Amino acid sequence: MNCQEIRALSHAYADRELDLVRATEFEQHLSNCRSCSQQVDNIRALSSAFKSSTFYFRAPSNLSNRIRASTCAKNGTVRLPQRAVVRKEAWVQWIRWFIPVAASALVILLAISFVPSADKRLTEEVVSGHVRSMMVNHLTDVASSDQHTVKPWFDGKIDFAPSVTNLAEHGFPLLGGRLDYLQNRPVAAEVYQRNKHVINLFVWPTTGDRNTSKKPGVAKGYNLISWQEAGMNYCAVSDLNAAELREFADLLN
Repeated sequence: MNCQEIRALSHAYADRELDLVRATEFEQHLSNCRSCSQQVDNIRALSSAFKSSTFYFRAPSNLSNRIRASTCAKNGTVRLPQRAVVRKEAWVQWIRWFIPVAASALVILLAISFVPSADKRLTEEVVSGHVRSMMVNHLTDVASSDQHTVKPWFDGKIDFAPSVTNLAEHGFPLLGGRLDYLQNRPVAAEVYQRNKHVINLFVWPTTGDRNTSKKPGVAKGYNLISWQEAGMNYCAVSDLNAAELREFADLLN
């Protein structure tokens, strides 16, 4: 299946309406296509939202009396069965409520479909940068344990000045630094070590000036910690255990 066929069958797949063969082909495509997989996730999320209690119209308790009174008017019209009248008015009320809700939900769905999660995308880029730095033997552009050598090396190569700290006395020696690329811009990658574990610390400017608490995460077996401080984004990634990676991040304050 190609992406065009997947988009045409996404709703049927989400509602489990495909036969076994088609469903298997569909899932094989999803396992290799992040865009189509995200679209299916969005459809399922919208479906779950509509099934929540807030998306159901509940008729008021006095609706039955109001309908009964209106059908007994002295205009000679034929009185409809009570159940039919209740259903008709409830249906009209539901339609009036549903149209604006459906329009809002459609706007949200379109926004979700075309704007990927920034956090998820950043996490994938950070992990990819970490793995790539070790696979191609390009861990550092400047190899030095001296912070006064590594920090000046970045001058003129990026449009900001990252802070560089040697934490050797705490068991996290500085190995050096290099240039990397995240979120469509060059960033500083400071490289540290803990025993035989490599830590990549990515640093780049924030778009705001607020500080945030350290947020741990896990992706593809790697531990991450990200935060904002003093106008900079920080994201540390390593195969080091979560507790020691947190210790490393706390030492940078």
